[in-house]
Amino acid sequence: MQSNKIHRLGAMVLAALWLVLTVFAWCLPPRALSESERRPLAQPPQVTVQDILDGSFMKEFETYALDQFPGRDSFRKLKALFHYYALNRADNNEIYLAEDHAAKLLYPLDVSAVELAMSRLQHVYDKYLKDANAQIYMAVIPDKSFYLAPALGYPTMDYDAMFSLVQEKAPWAEHISLTDVLDIEDYYKTDIHWRQENLLPVAQKLTQTMNLTVPEEQDFTKVSVDRPFYGVYYGQAALPMQAETMYLMESSVTGACTVYDHETGKTMQVYDPSMLESKDLYDIFLGGAKSLLTVENPNAKTDRELIVFRDSFAGALVPLLLQDYAAVTLVDIRYISPEVLGNFVEFAGQDVLILYSTTVLNTKGILK
Repeated sequence: MQSNKIHRLGAMVLAALWLVLTVFAWCLPPRALSESERRPLAQPPQVTVQDILDGSFMKEFETYALDQFPGRDSFRKLKALFHYYALNRADNNEIYLAEDHAAKLLYPLDVSAVELAMSRLQHVYDKYLKDANAQIYMAVIPDKSFYLAPALGYPTMDYDAMFSLVQEKAPWAEHISLTDVLDIEDYYKTDIHWRQENLLPVAQKLTQTMNLTVPEEQDFTKVSVDRPFYGVYYGQAALPMQAETMYLMESSVTGACTVYDHETGKTMQVYDPSMLESKDLYDIFLGGAKSLLTVENPNAKTDRELIVFRDSFAGALVPLLLQDYAAVTLVDIRYISPEVLGNFVEFAGQDVLILYSTTVLNTKGILK
């Protein structure tokens, strides 16, 4: 008898909890964004007869309900802690923790994705660079898992095969390996990106190969950003991790340069303070994800110009390469079609640096 009362009480508590959560789910205004996951959240689906009949309404409503569930972030953390520590799962949401670093499982190598990316770079070469009298360099940025996963037994892609494939598909470029001037401590612990204050060896290897003035440590001042940095893996893993300090490598060159954003028609700084309010603090490097930027350097040591085909990693590296260049144009063909580049950029005798991370090259269709 006592057992039945306990069971009934438990059922009533669960029912009351479910009722409260349901009321909150229906009454609270839907959130537009998940700050921790850095993605838009599903919004209430439209109710139409057709959507109800074909079942699409219920599918969309299920996605909406999951995204807008009250206390969703807290439940995500509880789930992550349970999976990672109680069940001893190797990863949560494909993010694993090792040596105080969070990293994403990148496996296996998608040869077709790399070939597709290289075919699109080949198109850029054929259309703009082949007859442009350009000196072309290419470097592939290894993901942090290159340094982290093998020693700890986590599956990872065949990086050697990727590097070989890139070189095979782009014989028109001089290839520069970066794996020997990086290690795991050169990456943020909570993020995919590398740390700018650790990139001088990378900048030195590139500038030596490209016959430029080699930047030295005394050329820069390391300045901390007055806001804690939580990287993209912090939210995706939903596991407790410490905030990090972001540093900027400032110099007389970076301070004098101006950056023109072809999207907005506005000018900003190399490290623009307005980006301190951005959801992703990494946007402080050259404004973050932009399709087309031009950096003007009034104190350049030469009249040479550089065009960089890049992803987000280049935002932190390019400020270290500015000494000799009067102008640096950054092109991100994830966001702008190569077909229209000729309307904005005149390809004539510039140096060209093609700089992409293994993550981008291994993701099919990300380059236009």
